[in-house]
Amino acid sequence: MTRQQSARPTTAPLAYDQRIETAALQTITEGRHEDPFSVLGPHPTARGCVVRVFVPGATQVTLEDANGSSLPLIPLGQSDVFETLMAAHPGRYTILARNAAAEWRFTDPYQFGPVLGELDKHLISEGTHLQLWRTLGARPITHEGADGVVFAVWAPAARRVSVIGDFNDWDGRRHPMRRRGTTGVWELFLPGLAAGLRYKFEIAPAGGGLPLSKSDPMGLGADLRPDNCSIVRALDGHDWQDADWMRDRGRRQQIDAPISIYEVHLGSWQRRPDGTWQSYRDLAATLVPYVREMGFTHIEVLPVAEHPFDGSWGYQPVGLYAPTSRFGTLEDFRAFVEACHAAEVGLILDWVPAHFPTDAHGLGQFDGTALYEHQDPREGYHPDWHTLIYNYGRPQVRNFLIANALYWLREHHVDGLRVDAVASMLYRDYSRKDGEWIPNRHGGRENLEAIDFLRQLNTTIHGDDSGAMVIAEDSTAWPGVSRPVQHGGLGFGFKWNMGWMHDTLDYMTQDPLHRAQHHDKMRHGLGYAFSENFILSLSHDEVVHGKGAIYGKMAGDPALKLANLRAYYAFMWAHPGKKLIFMGQEFGQPGEWNFDTQLDWAALNDPGHAGLRSLVRDLNMLYRTTPALHIRDCHADGFEWIERDAAQANVLAWLRHSGQDAPPVLAVFNFSGVAQENWRLGVPAPGVWREILNSDAEIYGGGGGGNMGRVHADTVPSHGQPCSLSLTLPPLSGLYLTPEGP
Repeated sequence: MTRQQSARPTTAPLAYDQRIETAALQTITEGRHEDPFSVLGPHPTARGCVVRVFVPGATQVTLEDANGSSLPLIPLGQSDVFETLMAAHPGRYTILARNAAAEWRFTDPYQFGPVLGELDKHLISEGTHLQLWRTLGARPITHEGADGVVFAVWAPAARRVSVIGDFNDWDGRRHPMRRRGTTGVWELFLPGLAAGLRYKFEIAPAGGGLPLSKSDPMGLGADLRPDNCSIVRALDGHDWQDADWMRDRGRRQQIDAPISIYEVHLGSWQRRPDGTWQSYRDLAATLVPYVREMGFTHIEVLPVAEHPFDGSWGYQPVGLYAPTSRFGTLEDFRAFVEACHAAEVGLILDWVPAHFPTDAHGLGQFDGTALYEHQDPREGYHPDWHTLIYNYGRPQVRNFLIANALYWLREHHVDGLRVDAVASMLYRDYSRKDGEWIPNRHGGRENLEAIDFLRQLNTTIHGDDSGAMVIAEDSTAWPGVSRPVQHGGLGFGFKWNMGWMHDTLDYMTQDPLHRAQHHDKMRHGLGYAFSENFILSLSHDEVVHGKGAIYGKMAGDPALKLANLRAYYAFMWAHPGKKLIFMGQEFGQPGEWNFDTQLDWAALNDPGHAGLRSLVRDLNMLYRTTPALHIRDCHADGFEWIERDAAQANVLAWLRHSGQDAPPVLAVFNFSGVAQENWRLGVPAPGVWREILNSDAEIYGGGGGGNMGRVHADTVPSHGQPCSLSLTLPPLSGLYLTPEGP
């Protein structure tokens, strides 16, 4: 607003305490004052109570006290600072401001005391505040009898921090914040504000230069590019209806539970008819029933924390505490979580503590210094992803990340976290050449600070809720990733088995005529299958960047690709370890995943692709209802080789045991292109063995070969077993058999 100088009172400044006025006026007006509460608001003096306000654009300013009395404030020169001297403190007061064009009223924020308590200050300074989101960020509260929003941000090296937003014309001079001692936290309560407002923090770096405009690291909401503003969201008040699920979820996520995960990118699973994204509530009505019908136990979503670049799929997050507004609000996200739980489906979030982007509004150089990252790029910059690396040795940074993990689990009832890019965290020389990294204090390549962070993360999460699941995406041979911390491990509940994935996919790309030379790739994983609590993963990483689709990796023409894929999935579901596939793989999407559009659902018009989806559904149902296929997934005594050396015939066979009274399952695979007749295999019991799954069945698009649903085992010893049976093994097939009766 243009100030109308002619309308301003002409009274000279009051003659008390001229020293404060002279020293402070220019810095307040220019937004450079480091302690605005020392100048603005009410201040007792020997002559009474001085009240000062900064109101840019006003020509007349009036104070209205708690009794309704009005008193004009006098401008101090041409500074837009107005003041008055009162006989006593006015109580809670409001300010009425005018100029030639407008009149506006507000409650002066500089009359309110601090919000942050002593215990909060202590825990923040220590880096041990496990409810950090309830002290920092933007929170609607009632403070000293007034409703408003308290803003708090950690920026220890800043000279000045202000809240800016639609409510103050994004003017960093209007609402500078209060520094809270040595905590590094700046805080301000703004009365009269409520949830839904957009804001940022304007930070004046200690070293000088232009102020930085930063999104709130703890913001619970955000809008999309190009503004990238934070949004005030109310966290409390949601009436959760999933108490039964939350009480029982621990048993659903133990190592003896059936866990079959459908990995999803929410923006490209299915689009609305006009091509726009489905919302969280849309997905609650479409994705969740689909996953339940398909028999998956969990959905794992690519990161939903707010991120500026669509093409990062969420793996370059800026707002770790904000569900991305691409699909709706915080409450919409909670509705999606509740829909999952109502359908008895768990929800796992991909979570990214390994790196963050360099976007100007983000965490990089947050207060003008390397606050969240390392100053030296040899420690603080990922050359592969052009992103920054968290400084895991700084207690407040560890606190920020660990509190974020707890935030999703506690406040949004998320069931687990899959920790992205653990390999890049474990090693200082990850994807670096000699001279591009700094050894640890012992001269080694291990990132000791990151290792300590991961152990602290897992100890804290499992101590807070033993039923929560934490999964490591780790491609290294680091020992004990899923071993408890007290036994020398990293403390994760599960680890992706990426070695299994690489070996077996390489085998499946081979023409069956040449698979004999690669036989060990299919059995190699069983040599270490019980060294960790593994999840067999066919993730999004295998179907992007020119790698093609899983369907496309299979050998042969389209019909043979489907046959290979059916046999491969049967192999995967019978193999020890939990299961994960990326969306579209359940029906063999022909093309590579494209995040800019929905899956190729039209492929289901082909009976072969529809049959493949039916097979995945039935595999999930068998896996969930057959104890031998899941209870001892992570224990060597749940697995027994029957045929491992038939390389020339491309045949493998094993038994799965539950360790209980439930019957075993014989899993047999023929990865050759021809049927194997009268193939004898040892089994532990005589009598009828029922064929509970045949990937070559006609209902799955196969040729219908097999054993007519059952076969009789005789007391003819074979393969170290007291009995044996003779099978027909269709080409490119997997069979499951189990004994009938006791």
